Amino acid sequence: MNWWVIIATFIAVNLDFFFILLLLLRRFKLRDVILGYLLGVLILVAASYFAGQILAMFLPEWLLGILGILPIWMALHDNDEDPSNEDRHNPIITVLVTYLSVCAGCNLSIFLPILTGVSFAHFLEVLLFVGIFTIIIVCLLKLVGEIPVVSRFMTKYSEILMKVVYIGVGLYVFWDSGLISHLINLI
Repeated sequence: MNWWVIIATFIAVNLDFFFILLLLLRRFKLRDVILGYLLGVLILVAASYFAGQILAMFLPEWLLGILGILPIWMALHDNDEDPSNEDRHNPIITVLVTYLSVCAGCNLSIFLPILTGVSFAHFLEVLLFVGIFTIIIVCLLKLVGEIPVVSRFMTKYSEILMKVVYIGVGLYVFWDSGLISHLINLI
């Protein structure tokens, strides 16, 4: 398991949501934002893993490398989503629903090719790692959220950075799955 790819993927997939988290952190307690966001992340990573396992039962690993097209497509497809601003009664549910509505498609399409073919033990490690990383990110965002220069930089460059990382993840999936070497051997 390439932990740098997991970190880069997590940051890229959630980069746009970090802005929303900054807003949610101003409205709700830190604990509630962490719990809602953590639940959402764990749900989507688990869904990606299990979908990948089902595909892996029927297709060879090199062929599953074609799934690398999903993150590349996400990078090239301009799909700016606007979260619902409706207030819910429970802050944890509000954060969870907001995250799932904004990030479900991206997370599933990006994490699915990365987690396809990963053993259950590695999946549990990834889940634990991503869970801890999620908590750290929210705490850091709470601290960084008040710094004006950070806010301006993210507003200006986050979209292009996210696209570059998505394309990199897609290319990594092509290479790591053996798709590229399989295609070269066919030629």
